[in-house]
Amino acid sequence: MSKPFAVTDQDFQQKVLESQDLIVTDFWAEWCGPCKMIAPILEQIAGEYDTQIKIAKLDVDHNPSTAMAYGVMSIPTLIVFKGGKPVDRIVGYMPKDRLVAKLKPHLS
Repeated sequence: MSKPFAVTDQDFQQKVLESQDLIVTDFWAEWCGPCKMIAPILEQIAGEYDTQIKIAKLDVDHNPSTAMAYGVMSIPTLIVFKGGKPVDRIVGYMPKDRLVAKLKPHLS
């Protein structure tokens, strides 16, 4: 069963942009309440869509360069990468059913 994995400014290129997988990158911070609310939902999605969706987590406080490069202004922001290209952006908390509905069109 898949679990979310951490990415940093240093390994974002290799782990996300060079991957052919569907990767949902969660831009978050420790102090962010909505980030803490969406974290368990992302864990569930990572487990349930094990072979189809990977969840990357980027702490914006420790990795500001990547967040700035993608214009992340508020968190949580989820950017969906497919084949290394951003294909969708979800800003803010949303319940699991709505989040899954937004991700399903990107599954091959």
